Amino acid sequence: MLIIPVKEGENIDRALKRYKRKFVKTTIKNQLQERKQFTKPSIARRAQIQKAQYVQGLRDQEAV
Repeated sequence: MLIIPVKEGENIDRALKRYKRKFVKTTIKNQLQERKQFTKPSIARRAQIQKAQYVQGLRDQEAV
């Protein structure tokens, strides 16, 4: 459970923004999506390799 202390006189929109940022950083959303549907280990590994290739391509373009 995420707890966001709201300071005296703080705008509720600001507190909501902090909550959303903290929610994304804790990767709760990713965990919920992963639990929703089973992913075969081979498919998960393939996705991981594709992501690594993509990142490496970006780094290669940056170096050139």
